[in-house]
Amino acid sequence: MSQKKPQMQVEQKVPENIVKKNARDTKLREAVAKRRTERLAANKTRRAQWEKNAQAYDNEYKAADKSLVDSLRKAKSEGGFYVPAESKLILVVRIRGINTLNPQVRQTLRLLKLRQLHNAAFVRVNKATIEMIRKVEPYVTYGYPSRAVIKNLIYKRGYAKINGQRIPLTNNNIIEQQLGKVGIHSIEDLVHEIVTVGAHFKEANRFLWAFKLRGPRGGFIAKRRSFINQGDWGNREDLINDLVKRMI
Repeated sequence: MSQKKPQMQVEQKVPENIVKKNARDTKLREAVAKRRTERLAANKTRRAQWEKNAQAYDNEYKAADKSLVDSLRKAKSEGGFYVPAESKLILVVRIRGINTLNPQVRQTLRLLKLRQLHNAAFVRVNKATIEMIRKVEPYVTYGYPSRAVIKNLIYKRGYAKINGQRIPLTNNNIIEQQLGKVGIHSIEDLVHEIVTVGAHFKEANRFLWAFKLRGPRGGFIAKRRSFINQGDWGNREDLINDLVKRMI
């Protein structure tokens, strides 16, 4: 009987280019996994900071409300009057269109970011802005917005102006990328800066696109008459909040 020859085992060599490709892919996967882990950790830290800031703002608002109530009660108990500080912020709403519009009035409306009918914008109270509003007063109505109205406007109708484009405020990263350098990292930071008319109000307000509102539920009364004459245009003071709620 013939004996079978033992088979020789041939070593399988992996091509060098495959070895290099596998090593490169492994390195890339590890780098991607590392960046993802770092990004998740950074996001968790940022979210915790945003929540901490929001809680601090809420406590600040509650303390301010309590201080106001205490001051009113104290003045009443002493038989006097308490006059709150004048508002540093005005909300302007355009209520008339472009028909028979003076070029100077049109330019002033553009400076106030009121290019279209039913646009609304925040304005810091100073001598220059008061003069601008008086120039266009028959075409706008304005007043002192409450904290709740400011928050609703930004949350429900807020858009960012980035490179001339109207970008929805879908997440805090958009705000952080544009305003992080001035300490505004989240939408709550943005609301707080507008409410308090802080040191970086100019940057925050410039970041916001003009609010596009709808016609008020129930309509206007008389656009060609002033508010004090049972019309619509002019200063409504705190009553601007009722109008804006019907337009959001």
